[in-house]
Amino acid sequence: MDIGRSNDNCRSVIVSNQAFSREHSVAGSNLFKIMKKDHKYYVYILTNKINATLYTGVTNNLALRTYQHKNKIIKGFTAKYNINKLVYFECFNNINDAIAREKQIKAGSRKKKIKLIESINKEWKDLSDDWK
Repeated sequence: MDIGRSNDNCRSVIVSNQAFSREHSVAGSNLFKIMKKDHKYYVYILTNKINATLYTGVTNNLALRTYQHKNKIIKGFTAKYNINKLVYFECFNNINDAIAREKQIKAGSRKKKIKLIESINKEWKDLSDDWK
């Protein structure tokens, strides 16, 4: 398991996905049909501006998913509560491992989630700012 930003391979996949996502950011595009040889899966935690509400999710394209949250492209919980600041993520090679970890994090208390976030991001800064 690769945690947070500690893995250069994980980060390079995110950065390349970010560039790709910027070029293909139209909702409903063929973006999801494109298959890549080196799939990575991400479990992530988002929060709002004042760090009041936490959201945990899983995706195979963290850059695109973060973009979608920030721009409220997908209506729902995160759009309703302005949850768009990426404060934590882990990278996996296997989707089943990522889903299991997402469930584990979701089942944990808020206190455990805060401890997890602060283990790599004490300032609660938006980690997606590093991709710009």
